[in-house]
Amino acid sequence: MNYKVRVATPADASDIQAIYAPMVLDTVISFELTPPTVDEMAARIAATLPTYPYLVAEVEGNVVGYAYASQHRAREAYRWSVDVTVYVDPSVHRKGVGRALYQQLLPVLEKQGFHAAYAGIALPNPGSIGIHETLGFTHIGTYPEVGFKQGQWHSVGYWRKPLCAVTPPIEIIPFSEIKGE
Repeated sequence: MNYKVRVATPADASDIQAIYAPMVLDTVISFELTPPTVDEMAARIAATLPTYPYLVAEVEGNVVGYAYASQHRAREAYRWSVDVTVYVDPSVHRKGVGRALYQQLLPVLEKQGFHAAYAGIALPNPGSIGIHETLGFTHIGTYPEVGFKQGQWHSVGYWRKPLCAVTPPIEIIPFSEIKGE
């Protein structure tokens, strides 16, 4: 499959929302209950990009997946940890799109100075577990029955990937300062 990974823009919001909305409505992969509107998605992209990478994968000019990083927790000492997320259109599952997105995203996060990336996966989800473990994430624990959606409780497992091992850590370089490199 021939695809291109690039930095997302708010103009990609419609395509991204089209991939994400069914995940919200039809699955427990996302714990949101109502899909964000296109405008909300555009605002999320714009709010993310100054600090964190937000990438899309295209096939023949069509967005077929996206990945981004976000704040792990609000307290200042957490600033060297980052959460990562990837979503791929079901029509291209198991075609390497998610891997390609993460293979671009993770090195950027390391270059920015993040110490570790964390991924939360609603369980069961063997496909998501597989891609994360293939890329070096290890399971660090599970929150049992942490979310209620579609009439039942769901557990979320957490996976961690080490990134920048410098101690003491460097200050995080905002994505806006390195995205052209």
